[in-house]
Amino acid sequence: MATSSYNPNALRAELNGKGGRLTPQREKILTFFQELPGGEHLSAEALHTMLHEQEINVSISTVYRTLKLMTQMGILRELDLGDDYKYYELNGPRTTHHHHLICTKCGTVIEFKHDSILTIGSKITDKEGFQLLDCQLSVHGVCAPCQRSITS
Repeated sequence: MATSSYNPNALRAELNGKGGRLTPQREKILTFFQELPGGEHLSAEALHTMLHEQEINVSISTVYRTLKLMTQMGILRELDLGDDYKYYELNGPRTTHHHHLICTKCGTVIEFKHDSILTIGSKITDKEGFQLLDCQLSVHGVCAPCQRSITS
């Protein structure tokens, strides 16, 4: 499983082993995610905009392909936070696995940790002969402020 300390040399070696190569764009995207504050999730579109704001010239199609590749490699986690976009974050070691509580009215996302979710995922994958790559739970609900606005 990838860790947040995944570096360009490790990515280069893994890509070379799979017949790929570490392009400057892929390296910049990896570095961008490594420097992203913890708890931040980015869509491909937001990442593309932020890269261009930093004068890093990467096409949106390259961003999509790189995100897909890094997700398949286990470097990034793909998240479905309940709207029309997929979001991405750097994948960490098992101890940093977290889950998401999502308000369906305002879109607020709260991260939470609960070891039993990962434990259950590990037991199920082991029982079925799978290798656990990721385990995430998204809980959809209505946050307290939105509940108050509904009853007002």
